[in-house]
Amino acid sequence: MSGFVTKPEPVQVPGLVHLHTGKVRDLYRTESGELVMVASDRMSAHDWVLPNEIPDKGRILTQLSLWWFERIADIIPNHVISTEVPAGAPADWKGRTLICRSLDMIPVEAVARGYLAGSGLAEYEESRTVCGIALPEGLENSSELPLPIYTPALKAEVGEHDENVPYEETARRIGAELAAQLRRTTLDVYARARDIARDRGIILADTKFEFGLLDGELVIGDEVLTPDSSRYWPADEWQPGRSQPSFDKQLIRDWLVSPASGWDRHSEQPPPELPAEVVEQTRAKYTEVYERLTGTSWA
Repeated sequence: MSGFVTKPEPVQVPGLVHLHTGKVRDLYRTESGELVMVASDRMSAHDWVLPNEIPDKGRILTQLSLWWFERIADIIPNHVISTEVPAGAPADWKGRTLICRSLDMIPVEAVARGYLAGSGLAEYEESRTVCGIALPEGLENSSELPLPIYTPALKAEVGEHDENVPYEETARRIGAELAAQLRRTTLDVYARARDIARDRGIILADTKFEFGLLDGELVIGDEVLTPDSSRYWPADEWQPGRSQPSFDKQLIRDWLVSPASGWDRHSEQPPPELPAEVVEQTRAKYTEVYERLTGTSWA
């Protein structure tokens, strides 16, 4: 059993129709057919949406996505129309809201990996492959790959794992031409972002994107290159052969599986509330990666 510990009731806003409550984002539609994405401060870990929120998280994700959208605009257009808060919406929506074009979403999570970590590491240790892509012997936890690789996944519902699939499976599902375009664009965006992050002392180990079609044109949507969709490591602390300190929710994952939490992740019981210090330390990680990437202070 997994999902929301307590699923929030959607905010009702005149003129907006609530469409979906996700792990982090709430989705609405305007009367004219545009989508309104609102990034909450919710946090998910180990397939659960936790009872605690991380202050400012939704705004950091939104503002960092906007920053990255500008830096990859020559590679791929995005879905953002405006950041204006709809009339009648709560004041708290400021800074965490995007008015977006409605895309025909492609049912593939486009993942780029430049380093060996996470589910890729687990597969490599078993078969020396990642999503069926053969890799050389001698790699270890957090090794840099000879070249970045594209490892698509099928997006899961809340409480379920995304499913890594071979590239050929995506070509079968969405067509060879579109699958090839997804792979090429994903690796191009990853390379651009990897180099920008590296110049700021940060390793972009891997990341995932979601794409859609608008009048037949490929467009990038959802969030992009945030700590929720990407694995960022401090470059000066990188040491292959072990797990790396990261700018994301690893602190939360680690605490939940530690004796301090008293929680068995394999049970049907929901996870407990996080200690205040874990919440604050996680917020500090999100803030730090935003400031280091953008070069601006988080107010």
